[in-house]
Amino acid sequence: MKKIFALILAALFCLSGIALADADKPELHMGTNANFPPYEYHEYVDDADTIVGIDAEVAAAICDYLGYTLVIDDMEFGAIITAVQTGKIDFGMAGMTVTDERKESVNFSDTYATGIQVIIVKEGSAITTADDLFAEGANHIIGVQESTTGDLYCTWDIEDEGLGTVDRYKNGADAVQALVTDKVDCVVIDNEPAKAFVAANEGLIILDTEYVTEDYAIAIAKENTELLEKVNEALKALTEDGTIPAIIEKYIPAEEAAE
Repeated sequence: MKKIFALILAALFCLSGIALADADKPELHMGTNANFPPYEYHEYVDDADTIVGIDAEVAAAICDYLGYTLVIDDMEFGAIITAVQTGKIDFGMAGMTVTDERKESVNFSDTYATGIQVIIVKEGSAITTADDLFAEGANHIIGVQESTTGDLYCTWDIEDEGLGTVDRYKNGADAVQALVTDKVDCVVIDNEPAKAFVAANEGLIILDTEYVTEDYAIAIAKENTELLEKVNEALKALTEDGTIPAIIEKYIPAEEAAE
């Protein structure tokens, strides 16, 4: 009877798509905002809506190295830090830049990737370089994804200095749509999703001059120093054995990153 029950249980695991070998693995919950290609975005894999991208694969590699099962929780970007602080998720990974303001709330792992904030405009725009946003008498409307570093930098550099207005959107796609419909004059966002948005929207271009270069890291609750140490150990090992460089190369080929 016990053997029959075991066979039925195994069959149920197989039918549900859960590996029996993973049943005893503890879970780690990663919070992200899956509207930031190629770091995290939705894609149908085997007819199932799946979150894929650099961060999803790096997180999976870290969890595999540490003996955990990865669970990805999709949420608004602005909610990730709070979710880490309150224990709703174990870590946040969403193309997140280390800033002094964020370090007051969470700890950050070692850097695993570098990002560049760029400016998207319509072809023929009066904004031709980053300097145009800071020129005397400038009064542009800049679209950003709320709570991102694009939001923070534009708030500090432009809005607080009286050089323009920052319009904040829940995700990058909404900010870009606002540019397409002339609600904003430009969008400041990470270079990699910027490429995807420009490719999908005719008449948009990325300016040659970057806004700022920044490092991406993983947000972990301040009291969870054990997890921070484990994640840094995994990042070091997975970088040295080529796993993380290969993941980044898969989504951002070296020749493309050099452009």
